[in-house]
Amino acid sequence: MRIKKIHAACVDLAPRPTTPPRVPASAVGTTGNAAGVAAPRRFRHPVDRYPGLPHTGTGWPRVACVATAEDGTWGLGLTLHGAPVAAVINDHFGPLLAGQPVTATEKAWDLMHRATAPYGASGLASYAMSAVDLALWDLKGKLLRRPVYELLGGPQKERIFCYASNTDLSYGMEHSLEWFLELGFRAVKIFLTTGPEQNLPGLRETEDRVARARELVGDDVELAVDAWLNPNVEYAVRLGELLRPYRIKWLEDFLPADDLEGYAAVRSRLPGITLASGEHWYGIGSFASAVQRRLVDILQPDLQWCGGLSNAVRICHLADAAGLTVIAHAGMNTPFGQHLSFAMPAVQWGERSEGVSPPGVPLQEMVYVPGTPVIRDGHLVPSDAPGFGIEATLGWLESHTL
Repeated sequence: MRIKKIHAACVDLAPRPTTPPRVPASAVGTTGNAAGVAAPRRFRHPVDRYPGLPHTGTGWPRVACVATAEDGTWGLGLTLHGAPVAAVINDHFGPLLAGQPVTATEKAWDLMHRATAPYGASGLASYAMSAVDLALWDLKGKLLRRPVYELLGGPQKERIFCYASNTDLSYGMEHSLEWFLELGFRAVKIFLTTGPEQNLPGLRETEDRVARARELVGDDVELAVDAWLNPNVEYAVRLGELLRPYRIKWLEDFLPADDLEGYAAVRSRLPGITLASGEHWYGIGSFASAVQRRLVDILQPDLQWCGGLSNAVRICHLADAAGLTVIAHAGMNTPFGQHLSFAMPAVQWGERSEGVSPPGVPLQEMVYVPGTPVIRDGHLVPSDAPGFGIEATLGWLESHTL
């Protein structure tokens, strides 16, 4: 069976829950805003060193990629960054892969990787590769009538232990963490609202925020901290030392993604602190370098960004060989990361992010792809339906196309 067509389009898949949150958005929190102002709606972004910017995002929507076989069977992949990524798929990867064997996912990945040589396989090209690769794996599973995790070697664990990331700050950290515990999560992650520009007051505010989070979740729940690319080496070291008393599970994304020499410096200066990164690393080179130099303890590739499932499997094998751990960024949000996590020994935990859900809103109302299993009591088991188990129809996709 061969590939007939690969096509991408911009889509709006934002969940539309029917249950109202039990607290209003922009609720005032008790930490992170000493002046008593409304809690920030998002964690600190690297461009926030320049306050007052009216718009810091691209506004680009998600991209859905459909790979269709000669018999009409199709598979679905997703990624980000809208029209620029869709153009790479429709103008380059689609024509390149038409006529290739559907099940030859390694060949397809290698073709795309080599074909990007004139403009580079990182960044937007990696997002495009990810969507195509995921669509082909979904298609392969459907044709072989097997769930993708079986194609990867079968289940390695009975269920996936999951943690909740408080990416949406607009309900207040306290309300969100209380809701996560109520949902059954036994591990959570919080984000910082200050950066190096706030100097010592910012560090103290961060300490207060982490201390409050530890108090809220108690000693029997794991607590991780994400700095989201804001610090420099000096600030990251000070931050790590400051947070030692709060027994954080790890410190994440503590430098800009391309500063691998900085990662090495932080690694040497923060012994005993578990370090994590990788959601903004693309392809295989950065991960291979990080593994070889032991820059972090936990690798965090995003399957919709890093080059798809094919590359994520490579990253897991690298981690296994080095005795490191993999946690797929936002891996529990969609079936893609769920299947990888279920099959790969290097993956021990799964992350549910994108806000998880507003306080009081059931997790099943926050699914944005039909057929996505929902976390229950802090654990998840993927669908055993063919492919990734996605239950979307072409008509449903068309209704969500922009």
